[in-house]
Order: sequence, then C-alpha cells, then structure tokens
Amino acid sequence: MALKIIDYGTPEYQQMVKLRDDILRKPLGLSFAMHELNEEKDNMFIGAFDDDHMLGCCMLVEEDPGIVRLRQMAVLNDLQGKGIGRALMNFAENLARDRGFRVITMHARKNAVGFYEKMGYRVTSPEFIEVTIPHYVMEKKL
Repeated sequence: MALKIIDYGTPEYQQMVKLRDDILRKPLGLSFAMHELNEEKDNMFIGAFDDDHMLGCCMLVEEDPGIVRLRQMAVLNDLQGKGIGRALMNFAENLARDRGFRVITMHARKNAVGFYEKMGYRVTSPEFIEVTIPHYVMEKKL
C-alpha cells in the first residue's frame, strides 16, 4: 500500500470523489453538489493506493492558523479494520505537523468515535446531527 498526496482535479482526485460518494454519501441517500467540490481546491488530499486502485482517502482543511480539520475519511467497506484508516491518519497527522499545524479537529460520525479515540482523539462537543446522522467534534493536539 502506498500513501500519497493527491492534487485537486487529477484522475486520482476523481477516484477520491467517487470513493467518498460511494462510502459516505450514497448510503445516506446524498450526493455531492458541484459547489461543494469546487470549494475543495485549497484542501490537502491524501489517498491510500494498491497500484492505481484507491483503497481509502481523507482530506485536511485549514480552519485557523495552527488548526486543521480532518474531513471525508473513507475506506473501502471490505477493507475496513485492516489498518488502512490508521495508516491514513498517521500520514495526515505527520503532514499536518510538517505544515505547522498544532491541532487536528474533525466532525466524527458516532459509529467511528471508538476508532478515533484509539488514535488519541477526544470528544469535545455534545452529539449533533450532520448529513442526517449523529456526529461529535473530536480533536487531538499534535
């Protein structure tokens, strides 16, 4: 498995949009609006690949100087629990640290809170609804 930074608009980015749509949006009856994707131009995109086949992805969005937000973490359903998410998180944290960020925050789906807690994140908000399902704000100091 190879982890790498993906450039916006490339064929790898298109693979990432499809994976995020398949894993995160379609099961909820949702899809991406064009304006949502257009607003991603300045984000940092990370993909996990087996040759040219994307296994998982996530992105980092600068919130404030020193604070970055993890978004759209997705791993192929049949590969979840095999270390891909952990590898993506470690890569994202190192990238954020290298770029001078001191805190990573996220809106974690309720069913993923345990995974992020094992990675050292802590819940910092009450439960709230986003994209029709329960979430929590979580964060970790880098």
